[in-house]
Amino acid sequence: MFLGTYHPKMDDKGRLTLPAKFRADLAGGLMITKGQDHSLAVYPKEEFTKLARRAASASRTDPQARAFVRSLAASTDEQMPDGSGRITLSQDHRRYANLTKACVVIGSVDFLEIWDEESWANYQAEHEEAYSLGEHDSLDGVF
Repeated sequence: MFLGTYHPKMDDKGRLTLPAKFRADLAGGLMITKGQDHSLAVYPKEEFTKLARRAASASRTDPQARAFVRSLAASTDEQMPDGSGRITLSQDHRRYANLTKACVVIGSVDFLEIWDEESWANYQAEHEEAYSLGEHDSLDGVF
């Protein structure tokens, strides 16, 4: 499982060092795609393959399903971390997630998310109180 919060810096070439804790799980390759809330999602290759196959099985007669599959496929980049655990984020991914030097990598159970540091702080400030109060109706019965 991918858990925790990390604060790596991105270099001028768009390279980001993955947390050492996750490198073994991503050593077989990873897929980076545009995620929710203008973050990037980083999946182990096998996990992404399952997600993509589920998405592709949706009816192609549904315009929203077609749009989702197209966006997912078009915005995904396959990567292999280098010997130092670095990946290179494309210009389009950096633009989408508003990434500059200061980044945050968070575990999201089955995958990682990469956030701009300021965007992550704003997201947390907006949602932290509801979390502390247990206001998560869609998760009733889970907690």
